[in-house]
Amino acid sequence: MATSSAPSTRAAIYLRPGAVGEPSIAQQREDCRRIASERGWQLVGEYLDILAAYDSTEPRLGYATLVEAYRAGQFDALLCWDFDRLICEPRQLEDWIEAQERGLTVLTANGADLSTDGGRMQARLKVAHAEPARNDALHISTSTSATRAAIYLRISLDATGEGLAVTRQREDCQRICTERGWQIVAEYADSIGAYDKRKRRPGYEAMVEAYQIGLFNAIVCWDLDRLTRQPRQLEDWVDAAEDRGLILVTANGEADLSTDGGRMYARIKAAVARAESERKAARQRRAAVQRAEQGKPPLGVRLTGYTPKGEIVEAEAAAVRQMFERFQAGDSLRAIVAWLAETGAPTRHGKLWSPSSVRSILTNPRYCGRAIYMRKENGKLGRWPAIVSEDLWVTVNTRLADPRRRHQVGTDRRYLGSGLFLCGACGAPVVTHGSAALGSRYRCRAGACFTRSAVPIDNLVLRRLRARLAMPDLTGLLASEGPEAQAAADEIRRLRGRLVQFEYDYDAGLIDGRRYKIATTKVSAQLAAAEAVQQRLAAPSSVGGILSAPDPVAAFDAASLGQQRAVLAFFMTVRLHPAPQGRKGLDPNTVQIQWNHA
Repeated sequence: MATSSAPSTRAAIYLRPGAVGEPSIAQQREDCRRIASERGWQLVGEYLDILAAYDSTEPRLGYATLVEAYRAGQFDALLCWDFDRLICEPRQLEDWIEAQERGLTVLTANGADLSTDGGRMQARLKVAHAEPARNDALHISTSTSATRAAIYLRISLDATGEGLAVTRQREDCQRICTERGWQIVAEYADSIGAYDKRKRRPGYEAMVEAYQIGLFNAIVCWDLDRLTRQPRQLEDWVDAAEDRGLILVTANGEADLSTDGGRMYARIKAAVARAESERKAARQRRAAVQRAEQGKPPLGVRLTGYTPKGEIVEAEAAAVRQMFERFQAGDSLRAIVAWLAETGAPTRHGKLWSPSSVRSILTNPRYCGRAIYMRKENGKLGRWPAIVSEDLWVTVNTRLADPRRRHQVGTDRRYLGSGLFLCGACGAPVVTHGSAALGSRYRCRAGACFTRSAVPIDNLVLRRLRARLAMPDLTGLLASEGPEAQAAADEIRRLRGRLVQFEYDYDAGLIDGRRYKIATTKVSAQLAAAEAVQQRLAAPSSVGGILSAPDPVAAFDAASLGQQRAVLAFFMTVRLHPAPQGRKGLDPNTVQIQWNHA
């Protein structure tokens, strides 16, 4: 890279003589070694050829050995005097560019660097100009009876958003085919940018498949950058023109791949278009980083519950709050999905809810007001209103991260006291068994202390709980956050900020991997302890919502089973004792209720 690298960088040098008047092998070697010495790199290999690089028919043994050494991982930096010393054809340059994207450093003695968009454009232009004229240029037949043409169209939005109309592209391409007497056999169109090779273009991919089976032998497009902005994709079409006689024509008539001049023009245009795309992407990335550092919401697809500007969409935000509260109260992801389907709550795109979509909401720190970049927190607070409190978000995500949940998929609680009521004899939690038809029963999990009918016990507990909810002192139970809880929240924010700073320091090379691991391990343990304290002190928000409702009893009856269990756990501890022998019906004295809040 252009910046200094660690002494462990292993460098290889490639040398090849140039034309008369250009630096000799000795001068090239001296310049490359000087660069390696200035950067503190270790020279591990030197590869030499005496053949011209533009003659791809003759093997370059030094170059072939260089490629094999790179594939074997023998070096991670490559030095040459200039790119036309190294490269034989544009496809080889694209191979080295992809290698650079995987971590290889490629530098030339004149300062060109493949890690920058300017360096890549310079290299592509250099190689495009270096292709010599060939006397045996392909003579592609343009017989009107044999030429079958495919038209490729792509929408491109300009800065005003008006865009280049597909209709205009189609008309110009059809005119070309008519003037040449070509038969139009297919038309392909996309509305996706051609600059990002990771994005699929269905129309383009269908056209490639159609060409491979011989459906057409000519392509007509409005301009070359409508077809591709990827130099590697262009080389595929150059190969098709040279090997199979493909004709490529644009509306401006300047892309003729059957001639060396046309190929040079096409490569230059593709290199310039690629450089423009890379500069645009770099500006967009920097703008996104700046927005995140300023605590502004990211541009692009809006978050459920917010407008693109970060304003709350209350109908969606209410559903988001309920997701957090229900999960905190004990509902599973699938139970929340069922509730969303039952209430008809729409997704942002109108699709069905799924456990993964609910989980993506519950794990997104933006809902508690934290700023993020590239799906990672940056230690900044967002300048938008939080939908849930930080305490609630931490509690929910602590439960989501609990590895024990992986073994409990699909085992949602279906009974009020299952796992919540305790055995009065041994103290173990009770479990349920049976069915709706035969009647569910509670039994001690630890042994055979008792087996009792669940329905009468649940009815008794619910009657007493509803009586407690009808008392007028409920709001006094929800005391504001005490000093211990506030201290835990402050400590959590401080420790998260330290973890973010460690990542910045590591990325900037200020600390090495060993120190990064030691520091993050220590602070992560402190963070887990602080989050455990916060979770212990936090009263479930679902409980607060019911206790502060105008009619707490009605709110309790309308709540989910998970929320009802949370309210029960907040108010009481229930212990079940064996029923007296010979007695019919429920003996209230065998259901011991200990009130947690008088």
